Amino acid sequence: WAHRHDLWVGVDNTFATPVLTRPLEFGADIVMHSATKYMGGHSDALGGVLVVRDAELHQRLHYLQNAVGNVLGPWDCYLIQRGLKTLELRVREQCRTAQAIAEFLVDHPRVERVLYPGLASHPGHEIATRQMNGGFGAMMSFEVAGGFAEAKRVVESTRLFQLAVSLGAVESLIEQPASMSHASYDRADRLKHGISDALVRLSVGLESFEDLRDDLAAALG
Repeated sequence: WAHRHDLWVGVDNTFATPVLTRPLEFGADIVMHSATKYMGGHSDALGGVLVVRDAELHQRLHYLQNAVGNVLGPWDCYLIQRGLKTLELRVREQCRTAQAIAEFLVDHPRVERVLYPGLASHPGHEIATRQMNGGFGAMMSFEVAGGFAEAKRVVESTRLFQLAVSLGAVESLIEQPASMSHASYDRADRLKHGISDALVRLSVGLESFEDLRDDLAAALG
């Protein structure tokens, strides 16, 4: 549809990374990555990537980059380049652990809903199965029984999951969007976009599944 109307298609592929999904192969014109996340992978670099296959579009974007001075420093470049060496190993392992955690949470009596594309119950599972290569990512969310206060208690009770709003690094992170990343949003707007008071978001890292499972089990009670 976009191409028929002479529009570009841009895809943010930060969560999937090129390991799992390559949007250019599905017709996208521009693919964006926050290299701060999985590409760097260690919470110590700041950067972004735009990937295109059309030479003219590349020249236009390169001109803008040069004109506004949006160029990474050499140290950030080094850290991100270093992270790329282990990107596939990290992402594959994080996917395996995330799938196991999602399946654990589905059966937990204190959890009302789990949102992870690796679960057949997820509305995007079918398309994720077609488009993603060998894994469903390491990001997920779930809703805790008991509402806002209970979700806040859970995220503040974990010991291995670190309380933070970033994602994509070797350490596992947990947050409550309603009180953290989306706290400034009007509640009605949050709910309109599926961000309930009881929602908890996880970025699964490289710790062992058993340790992460036990940490969540203890926090959920």
